[in-house]
Amino acid sequence: MISRIIATFLIFTAVVAVLVLPKTKWAKLLELPHAHLAGQTAPTPQIFPKPKEVYSEAPQISARSAVVIDARTGISLFEKDPNLKHLPASTTKMMTALVALQKCDPAYIVTVNSPEKEGSKMGLVEGDRVSVETLIRGMMIASANDAALTLSQNCATSYEDFISRMNKKAQELNMKNSHFVNPAGFDNDLQYSTAIDLAKLARVALANPIVADAVKTRSTVVTDAAGLKTYFLENVDKLLGIVEGLDGGKTGQTEGSLENLITKTTRENNSVIVSVLGSKDRFGETQKLIEWAFANYSWK
Repeated sequence: MISRIIATFLIFTAVVAVLVLPKTKWAKLLELPHAHLAGQTAPTPQIFPKPKEVYSEAPQISARSAVVIDARTGISLFEKDPNLKHLPASTTKMMTALVALQKCDPAYIVTVNSPEKEGSKMGLVEGDRVSVETLIRGMMIASANDAALTLSQNCATSYEDFISRMNKKAQELNMKNSHFVNPAGFDNDLQYSTAIDLAKLARVALANPIVADAVKTRSTVVTDAAGLKTYFLENVDKLLGIVEGLDGGKTGQTEGSLENLITKTTRENNSVIVSVLGSKDRFGETQKLIEWAFANYSWK
């Protein structure tokens, strides 16, 4: 009898809660899932580059291969033999920087052993102790080959492992026509890339805060780990401070490659990456392509 009375009371209470208190805490509990959804931020609409109504043809360039892509979406705005395999020269160092930072903390201190003596250098000598970040800056600002080699010797289990990681990263970035056999960009028949592949690489490498800060630096002085030895670094990129919105990039030049230049430029929160390989005037032609892209495309 008592259990029947309790059951009747519980049913009566539930009915009252539903009928009499629809706007109280009970109802709010029922509405919680909807309130949660209502509080979510709506997805940001994607912004795409669109040709303007008044559209002019891209400038003629001497470069063997070139592309202009939208940095946000990867959409191509201009192409000239984009898949032509070409010697990448020191644009290789964008990949070296990415692979080094995957394995090594920027603050990690390494000891220089048998530094590279060919080409551009930051002045490392055997026994110098420097941070990985300092080496990245030396490599990306001054295109230092000694920094590239030191990173490859310390940020993997072996030099060969580092090169293997470079090629694995190329596969991950869908760089279908690229292959690396050294971290500095020395000419080699087995070291090659393309304008579109290097543009893909730049989308990732130039988004890294350490790399991004380095490539926009015109000149600086860095020190060893003890702060006793200094290294003066000067950027090879002549467009820094000249082209509006230039975020920097990576130069490359060897006897076989002619002039290479990969850059990123941002105006009104929209960025383009220009990749020029085998040019006779990399700075002039890159500047023309940058100005053409922003004059002929809008982002909506």
